[in-house]
Amino acid sequence: MRTVRELLTGLTYTCDQGTIDQEITDLVYDSRKEFREGSMFVCLTGMVYDAHVYITQAIEKGAKVLVVEKGVQAYKGVTIIRVSNTRYALAMISAAYFDYPARKLTIIGITGTKGKTTTAWMTKALLEKAGYQTGIIGTIGACYQDRMIKTKNSTPESYELHFLFDQMYKAGCTHVVMEVSSQAFMTCRVAGIYFQYGIYTNLSPDHIGKGEHKDFEEYLFYKSQIFQNSEICIANADDKYFNRVKEKSTCKKIYTFGCQKGEDIWAEQITCLREPDFIGIYCKICGVYQMGLKIGCMGRFNAYNAMAAMMAAYLLRVPDKDIIEVMYHMAVRGRVEPVHISEKVQLLIDYAHNAASVESLLTTMLEYQPKRLICVFGAGGNRSKLRRYDMGEIAGRYADLSILTADNPRFEEVEDIIADIKVGMERSHGHYIEIPDRKEAIRYSIEHAENGDMIVLFGKGHEDYQEIKGIRYPFEDRKVVEEVIYEKRNSRRDCKSL
Repeated sequence: MRTVRELLTGLTYTCDQGTIDQEITDLVYDSRKEFREGSMFVCLTGMVYDAHVYITQAIEKGAKVLVVEKGVQAYKGVTIIRVSNTRYALAMISAAYFDYPARKLTIIGITGTKGKTTTAWMTKALLEKAGYQTGIIGTIGACYQDRMIKTKNSTPESYELHFLFDQMYKAGCTHVVMEVSSQAFMTCRVAGIYFQYGIYTNLSPDHIGKGEHKDFEEYLFYKSQIFQNSEICIANADDKYFNRVKEKSTCKKIYTFGCQKGEDIWAEQITCLREPDFIGIYCKICGVYQMGLKIGCMGRFNAYNAMAAMMAAYLLRVPDKDIIEVMYHMAVRGRVEPVHISEKVQLLIDYAHNAASVESLLTTMLEYQPKRLICVFGAGGNRSKLRRYDMGEIAGRYADLSILTADNPRFEEVEDIIADIKVGMERSHGHYIEIPDRKEAIRYSIEHAENGDMIVLFGKGHEDYQEIKGIRYPFEDRKVVEEVIYEKRNSRRDCKSL
């Protein structure tokens, strides 16, 4: 147990009531969770949520210390600490509560509009190949030593973040690779964390609107924070906003990557490569490395993700031979992820779920010159209809066949969502069929594929559930593909026995 005084180290605060020399039994910021008698409750405020409203319930559950950012009424026997920003306070208190685990680890933070997840998993794979015990925190979840923990956000709330650091350190990890969203900087989730290495991938207009960033300038500002919170930065010099995001950099050194000669690491001769047992890209890597490299991730843009990861690997002295082997076998769950179904047809799974990401995905796949491009997709329920129209229009423009099906319908009917997608399909005169059951849609795509075809299942990517009427049912595209292939093989055996 720690005293209130110890947990408030480094914070500016006022003790409005009680004593800061008492011990606390637990740290809680969500009033819905269990409390131990003697807990500290940090009252967070957000766009639609204000934990100050739930102070009475927290005290009834056992809270004896409140951390607030506004005046509250006096409560008998309760210590009240007032700060200017409870989100910042939670980050500082959480670090102290878990005995500053981030300071015991080498942390690599990755930010950017696109490429964070792929770059993170590439970096993790390279470090592990070189013998570093490495954890990862990001969109797919938190993973270390074959343990997978689901996370709500790409960058979890500060309490969860320090809890994960603590667990990883105790499990023997020396390094952690993590995705750092602009929201994480804005809401102080990573306040007080100093990255030994920060990676900047790129920037494009996104996450702007209600509940996110008010405008692009704010979005750019928070993305640029990686350059002020890292000892060393690795950055994409080809990105159009690179000079702006690095303007107020305080890091000791910036290493650059790109496709122009003279960067610390650069790529030449990037080509799409499709072979019976390999699909990805080839490029010649120059600068700190000199090698021809096959990267098992589709799309020329993955050369950038690979270079970012390789620059981090170089600084951490990962051998060349390890890089060549890891990159050849590289696959990121739900990110243009290949799933083997035959030598003649290639199937991929991707998380693309808006117009921009779908267009990027499909144009990338067309570079591999498939005989036909077949898409299996739906759209999320209780979300923008405009997104459905646009996705349908783009799929109709690029795909030879679209199989319209369920995604996460939530509280809408699948048929109603499909009807919206069809509005967009008709704009581009795309060819489509409707199979509302996603497993049956996947089965149809596989059973009707022809030699040279490429199939892509997009929208769900790494997700392992399907949300219907408020319930999350187990459903993972990759496992469903495996089930369909297994059932198809068994069906053939049964036919032979007849």
